[in-house]
Amino acid sequence: MNKNMITFFLVATVMAVATSCQPGPKDQQNVPAKPEDTPVNKPVKPVESGYADVNGLKMYYEVYGEGKPIVLLHGSYMTIPLNWSHIIPLLAGNRKVIVAEMQGHGRTRDIPRELSYEGMADDVSGLLRHLKTDSADILGYSMGGGIAFQFAIRHPEQLRRLVVLSGSYTHDGWWPDVEAMYATIDANMFKGSPMQKQYDSLGNDPAHFPEFVKKVISIDMKPYDWSKEVKNIKAPLFMAIGDADGIRYEHALALFRAKGGGKMGDIHGLPQSRLAILPGTTHIGMMQRTDWLIPMITDFLDSDLNAAPPTF
Repeated sequence: MNKNMITFFLVATVMAVATSCQPGPKDQQNVPAKPEDTPVNKPVKPVESGYADVNGLKMYYEVYGEGKPIVLLHGSYMTIPLNWSHIIPLLAGNRKVIVAEMQGHGRTRDIPRELSYEGMADDVSGLLRHLKTDSADILGYSMGGGIAFQFAIRHPEQLRRLVVLSGSYTHDGWWPDVEAMYATIDANMFKGSPMQKQYDSLGNDPAHFPEFVKKVISIDMKPYDWSKEVKNIKAPLFMAIGDADGIRYEHALALFRAKGGGKMGDIHGLPQSRLAILPGTTHIGMMQRTDWLIPMITDFLDSDLNAAPPTF
């Protein structure tokens, strides 16, 4: 990937993150402006927030709403407001929404510990124990998708259903040019971006930002392959990618087939797991597809997954 392409990617990232902080993602989807009294524009306040002592971390978290718990796991370099400000109001109406900031992100200060998907999954497990929550639905986006996969592998007793948006379970689940790009990422590329501004504004030492960028990208610089373990996950799984995502179609399809897909449901019945490939949707744009994603996610979480297929 040449320098111009890398620059374009990062500019797109900054713009997309800035858009995700706004109440309604209208431009990409050509969706009419929402009235002021719709849930996406109603401010919501956490019913609980604080720090959980887990695995040597003081992990920052917030809890919204009441009902069946769902945990939202953010992407690389993100925070609760950057990744979830427009999602929380849409889910908190009838669910308990638990959001947290991972090691070194936002208000969760870094510690002298290697950053890993496995370690962050253990942190999420510890957070649920702190909140006295026996099990929950887990939703992860991008890096959060990797954490979600590892949570399902390492802590299956705490998992009800799993949702992964634009996430990978092997290092080569990404398109080759995306994987090759990781080695080029440095702090200068984020200069003046919402990520850097949020990092500084939440009390982190700005001098450590380059170290933070390097540490976060390090988790994708090492080969990993959880194919066997992920395909043996017992919990129902819903995986969604964009048709212009960074995740290879074959990667998502291989998991869906392993979870019972790849058959005609009218003959063989519906699998408990689901797959969606959203049209006209990029990796970053996935978080702007709330008008499609929220109904699909809530239907998956609420459905009787043993129901018979429809008939005429």
